[in-house]
Amino acid sequence: MALPVLVLRPEPGASATLALARDKGLDASAFPLFEVRPLAWEPVARTEVDALLLGSANALRHGGSQLEAYCGLPAYCVGETTARAAAQAGLHVAAAGRGGLQALLDARRAEHHRLLRLAGRERTVLNAPEGVAIVTREVYASEPLPPPGPLLRALGRPALALLHSGEAAARLLQICAGHRIDRSRIHLVAIGPRVAARAGDGWASVRSAAHPEDPHYWP
Repeated sequence: MALPVLVLRPEPGASATLALARDKGLDASAFPLFEVRPLAWEPVARTEVDALLLGSANALRHGGSQLEAYCGLPAYCVGETTARAAAQAGLHVAAAGRGGLQALLDARRAEHHRLLRLAGRERTVLNAPEGVAIVTREVYASEPLPPPGPLLRALGRPALALLHSGEAAARLLQICAGHRIDRSRIHLVAIGPRVAARAGDGWASVRSAAHPEDPHYWP
């Protein structure tokens, strides 16, 4: 019998993943562990930027009117979803990655060496290649939400949980520990190995997607 699928990412991604899961005939429910909200941030002068570095479409959803200053600039996007959001925001998509933001950064075009990273408060640490300067602006934050009763009940039975971020992995581990939930009955599917590593051990199984995009993100 197929396990119920728990979608834990914030909106609007939660609804999109839920629809995809149900289209595949899965018994899926969405329980966002976080709410994404915008942060106040100080723009960098356009003349000081060669390209943008984007690890999430949330940077574009919550970046506000300051984004207009960068219209037309090249953007390096972590995946296709972020690339579509960048194009809609008036940016020129220089590349859309499939192996994470670090790999995308390492493969950038040589002429783009002053990068503005629009990121979340919680983010992956990047190593800048030689000769590359990265200025980071935090434009959004993911605020933890209290776990609703239906999620706690679902976690008390065999289930499959989808993890879209390291923060979600750590938060799920925290919830299970705080509510004395037996992790050995919960299967995890993470969007990448780094995310899976944040979940710790003791789960029924842990698998990672081959590529960090929803269409490839199924057991």
